Amino acid sequence: MTGCSSEELERLARQLAEAAGGEAIPRITPAVEKLLDHVKDCIVTRFSGELVEAEEWLSHVRAAVSRLARLLGLAGFTYPREFGSFVQDPEAHLRKKLFNYVYDLARGRVDLREFERKATAAVRTSLRTNMRTAYQLWGLATVMALLAERGYELVYPEHRFLSFDRSGKQRLGIIPPNAVLARLSKGFISIFHEAPRPLGWEDTSDLQRIWSLYTALRPDAMAYSGMVMNMVDLSTSPPIKRPDVIIEFKELSDWYVRIRDLKGYFRKPLTAEEWRNKWLAGLFEGLADIMGVQRSVVEQRVEEGASLRLREYQLVKLYAKTYNPRYMILISRAAVPGDVRESLEEDGITVLDAVGFHPEKLEPLADLLDKISGYRGGEKIVITLPPEAAKLLEEAKAKLGVEDTVEAIVAALRRLLED
Repeated sequence: MTGCSSEELERLARQLAEAAGGEAIPRITPAVEKLLDHVKDCIVTRFSGELVEAEEWLSHVRAAVSRLARLLGLAGFTYPREFGSFVQDPEAHLRKKLFNYVYDLARGRVDLREFERKATAAVRTSLRTNMRTAYQLWGLATVMALLAERGYELVYPEHRFLSFDRSGKQRLGIIPPNAVLARLSKGFISIFHEAPRPLGWEDTSDLQRIWSLYTALRPDAMAYSGMVMNMVDLSTSPPIKRPDVIIEFKELSDWYVRIRDLKGYFRKPLTAEEWRNKWLAGLFEGLADIMGVQRSVVEQRVEEGASLRLREYQLVKLYAKTYNPRYMILISRAAVPGDVRESLEEDGITVLDAVGFHPEKLEPLADLLDKISGYRGGEKIVITLPPEAAKLLEEAKAKLGVEDTVEAIVAALRRLLED
């Protein structure tokens, strides 16, 4: 980490305090604005090495999404809001994250050491979050492009404007897919990015309160055979349709040694109704199995507000136990140690490691998605035709004496096959 020193930051902070006047609402003169920018730059330039790496990753994302747009004939696409800002200008995005912190410093609400600690943490968190999103989106765009090369087309969204963001339709109590791909000879694949997501509710049922636990256990992507336009199924436990495939991306080289503490996701105290809730019971059983303890131990830790610490690879196992997919596949940018791979594979999780940014290494994932493709839930399939083909179809309808387009296609194909 490079950038200006703590001494340089201290000098800038003194100048800022003098220029701003030390008031609750600082005087924002051109000189103050310039100093505010210098303070932001002082923090952000400490991450110059990480920013160089980020730009390299983003070049892979841009290339993958551009290739996908070309192969699927997209009208356009949108990134998640935060990532959209980051991909345009990573350094400017990080400076934006410091807006409130520098104003608190100028107003004297925080001292220099507290500012330095909070500002550095904010930049580091933003970098990590956006780098994680970058690898997810590279992976999803790449595997969808591989499927497009095999003949798959985008049939949803119908307007061909692909959103990698979470859909706003969950406010209506449904979770639609981000994309549905179709291939005539195989069927549909419905792809959900970062689901399950928060839902809108009309009442205050137990499930409304418990749902937040499932949104905490959110794999990077789920895929379904057929056309699945809403993954929510309140009649099942867990309350979403069983996925055919769960996909988890790991961008860090040491992801498997990192630890996640789940205690913050369990509110205390839990009501008697919540303890009896079938969805919560399923989560506890999965946690107990992964941690190698009795379910009663997990319940006691939750009641006491104690830590529920899992390594990242154990959390991947929890996804599998909670959602029970037919297949689960983990994509690791870096190599995975043999013991971690063996542990995951013992639970039926396929590991593709040392993937880097090499599209060909995602071919096994494309093979799997192609394998699960099916016509379930799709009564019709939409075919896009260039204008020349559409004109020929109209001529065929006239020649065959058929008004209905589908009847004309069927009649023409039957005649062709008979000949």
